[in-house]
Amino acid sequence: MMLSVKPWKADAIIRLGLSVMVCVFAGSLLASAAHYASLGGKANPKLFYSLAAVAMACLVAALIMISQPWRLEMGIGRLVALMVCAYGGLFLGAWVQRLAGGGLEEASIWRMIFATLSFQGVSLVLVARFLREHQISWAEGFGFSNHWRQAVLWGLLAAVIFLPIGWGLQQASALVMTHLPHWKMEPQEQLPIHALRVSMSWGGRLALGAAAVMLAPVAEEALFRGILYPAIKQMGRPRLALWGTSLLFAAVHMNLVTFLPLAVLALVLTALYERTDNLLAPITAHALFNALNFITLFLIKQI
Repeated sequence: MMLSVKPWKADAIIRLGLSVMVCVFAGSLLASAAHYASLGGKANPKLFYSLAAVAMACLVAALIMISQPWRLEMGIGRLVALMVCAYGGLFLGAWVQRLAGGGLEEASIWRMIFATLSFQGVSLVLVARFLREHQISWAEGFGFSNHWRQAVLWGLLAAVIFLPIGWGLQQASALVMTHLPHWKMEPQEQLPIHALRVSMSWGGRLALGAAAVMLAPVAEEALFRGILYPAIKQMGRPRLALWGTSLLFAAVHMNLVTFLPLAVLALVLTALYERTDNLLAPITAHALFNALNFITLFLIKQI
């Protein structure tokens, strides 16, 4: 079975991507404000909260303008307004984060959950709007009704087979990073994994596990395999679609040690989607892969 043709519009995909980026930055801005408030907000509180409010207003305005369909008759005025709001929100937000001070890099489990909601959680809402704009359902857009039992079975099988391969690639990446001459780097643990290790809260662990197993796979597969991959492929660029979306998928996780295994995982997930024409296959594989990693890390923590 080959992947069916998708009716995705180029401008809708661009607006979806921009909306996701704005929401991620807005989530980071809110996290900075929460961090500042937790410290008591003693340093320039009026300046901080004023800048944060204006930055958030700019980002919300930019998001509203991005979400509206783009037409030639929009005019230069709307484009200028969009640029002013977007760049204003970004620059003011960067200032706010600087005023918030250090400590934001600490991987508290609730901060990781908040980051997941601002990326994958918001992405699901934006994908739903994307599908409504195309007047198509989730099942029609992503092939959920196409031999779903076989798709789920293929996903389970792929995850079980890939898991030891992924672990091996991660260990190899860490080994290369620490032993290459002139390029010795200390491998950094992924923030969600570090948060799981240091957290003593059962509620936080379960919430992070639920986000990793149920939320992230659906959102990420919808974005990378369900929308971006077929759109680029249908432009006559199948190799760019395969390698570009796979490398982008690995890059957004922002960790050098996991870049190679995640890139290879993305190739496997894309092959599953092509083989089944059902996004349930890569979603199932992605969810089981995350679940097995989560369980393994939890068991190691108990030892």
